[in-house]
Amino acid sequence: MGIDFIVALVVAITVHEFSHAWVANYLGDPTAKYKGRVTLNPVAHLDFMGTIMLFLIGLGWGKPVPVNAANLHNPKRDSALVSLAGPASNILTAILIAIPYKYLVTHGGSPAVFEFLRTIFDLNIILALFNFIPLPPLDGSKMIGVFVPDHKYAAYQHFLYDGVKYFVAFILIDSFVLPSIFGVSLLWIVMGNAYDLLSSLILIGT
Repeated sequence: MGIDFIVALVVAITVHEFSHAWVANYLGDPTAKYKGRVTLNPVAHLDFMGTIMLFLIGLGWGKPVPVNAANLHNPKRDSALVSLAGPASNILTAILIAIPYKYLVTHGGSPAVFEFLRTIFDLNIILALFNFIPLPPLDGSKMIGVFVPDHKYAAYQHFLYDGVKYFVAFILIDSFVLPSIFGVSLLWIVMGNAYDLLSSLILIGT
């Protein structure tokens, strides 16, 4: 794992968590702002254990942004928007990175810069797609809450709180059990196809 990968992942995580915090504050909840999370300083968003795992295995995560839904203008709708902000910002970052990347493809340039831009592009796309998975604690599970009927919303919130164990079980099975038996990971099949589609749309003409 090279320094380019680490820097690119820190950029992706920072943009992701900052966007959650900024949108939450914009929509009426200043909790993240009071905790110093409405910032692009990576230190504010890096989780201690997530950072250690980043250096150990190349897979890390950011510190969850605290959100008090009761402060939001429209708690149900705005909670979904706050969750959407993270992966949406990663896709926007990938689109912006694609501009100089395309230029280097057509006009040439430093291979090191080319590879660094591609790493930032790839990791932002992957982080966005991963967070769209509708399993808690990922953003996708909170986004679909806007479609849950009001009379079942409290029960769904309870599921989000308890559902982390199901996500962990899914990741363990998909990462270790399925590959050892069938030689394939369902998650990475779906992620791979989604990545190919999204990246090709952004990089169309390259």
